Amino acid sequence: MGRKRILFAEDDERDVELALTVLAAHRLVDAVQVVRDGAEALDYLFRRGEFANHPEDPPILTLLDLRMPKLDGLQVLDAVRRDPRLCLLRVVILTASRRESDLVRGYALGASAFVVKPLEESAFREAVEAVGLFWALLNEPPTPPTQEASPFAPS
Repeated sequence: MGRKRILFAEDDERDVELALTVLAAHRLVDAVQVVRDGAEALDYLFRRGEFANHPEDPPILTLLDLRMPKLDGLQVLDAVRRDPRLCLLRVVILTASRRESDLVRGYALGASAFVVKPLEESAFREAVEAVGLFWALLNEPPTPPTQEASPFAPS
């Protein structure tokens, strides 16, 4: 396995800056790739377009906002879970939505967790820290798919 990386799909600049600050301060991962919309998230995960040459190993975690341009987070999650090569990817929905329908749909599509973004900055920082600590340090990852089936394998 290569470096520990997180994919962060978020279009709110404030949330991106706060999360990156927290993750860097605690040195939870080696790198965070930020994408600003759902289409870009799928391009990253499927190694298409500008991400065709990114590292072969998948991110250890995808933090996924629900309300994004082009494709929303639920559409991204659905595409990820339908692909046998990405079905084990750990995806945490990190959203401002408190809608029960979003929560139910997220888990029905296979979200690993659903975290509502706190509005207060200090609470948001604590939430990101807790998510990062759990998924980067405490959680035991599943065995990755075989290299032949992985979109992260060399072509």
